Amino acid sequence: MAPRHFALLVLMCLVWAINNLVSKHVISGMDVPPLFYAAARFAILTVVLIPFLAPAPRPISRLVITALLMGGGNFGLMFVGLQTSTPSSVAVVFQLGLPMTTLLSVLMLGERITPWRGLGIALSFAGVLMVIWDPAGLTVSTGLLLVALATFMSSLGAVMTKQIEGLRPLTFQAWVGLSSLFPLAALSAWLEPGQIDLALAAGWPFVAALLFSAFIVSLGAHTSYVMLLQKYEANLIAALTLMTPLMTIGLGVALLGDPFGPRMALGAAVAMTGVLIVALRRNQVLALLMAVRNRVR
Repeated sequence: MAPRHFALLVLMCLVWAINNLVSKHVISGMDVPPLFYAAARFAILTVVLIPFLAPAPRPISRLVITALLMGGGNFGLMFVGLQTSTPSSVAVVFQLGLPMTTLLSVLMLGERITPWRGLGIALSFAGVLMVIWDPAGLTVSTGLLLVALATFMSSLGAVMTKQIEGLRPLTFQAWVGLSSLFPLAALSAWLEPGQIDLALAAGWPFVAALLFSAFIVSLGAHTSYVMLLQKYEANLIAALTLMTPLMTIGLGVALLGDPFGPRMALGAAVAMTGVLIVALRRNQVLALLMAVRNRVR
């Protein structure tokens, strides 16, 4: 992976990590209904990106299905799941995205997993689980099942995105907004009575969170995600996005005073080692290890 693309991916994961904390606060702290929050986000995205709806790659039906999987299906279920699940248990379920995307990329795209990359994926996955796994706090609930379904939708959408030829990232985000807006708005009107009053009661902090979610997360980070998916294998991008939960935990420690112990430190080191193995070629990793050894001497 080119250094500039890896730097972009790191920034993208940081934005996603910040958004995890923001979304949890909006849904649980401000009591804004989750489907309404998602619908409002995609409403802003649709209005801003109307000029990019055309030209759109054919067939439109496949584009709409893929956009709905990556947009309303993923975020609608994720926000509802966040409402009733603990952050640690949700973080565990998030990691299902790596094996899901890897398996789907092999079955649907014919991608191959080299032993070297397989080692990196395994280390990344193991390190993240080491950091966030808390058997005492993980219970099977409706919320977690919804998060698992949302993760599958995101993985399937990511793989299907690579099957659409001539897709511009901003065009795809425009269709994500349009395809997601009306189903989410209809579900919110049906299942979340009084949602507008609750959002108005949250005031300007909710508006700030909504604008961050629409512009920085959807327009910025997710557009970059689609661009990277077009340039690199889906299983590579899926493995590298494991930085997101690590960053989420790091932000929780730095900003919210969450505990940080030896298990967390070891897990982070293992995961980042795996990320480096996935991102770099085998000879680059060996050269890096040799440089570190020489410096220690």
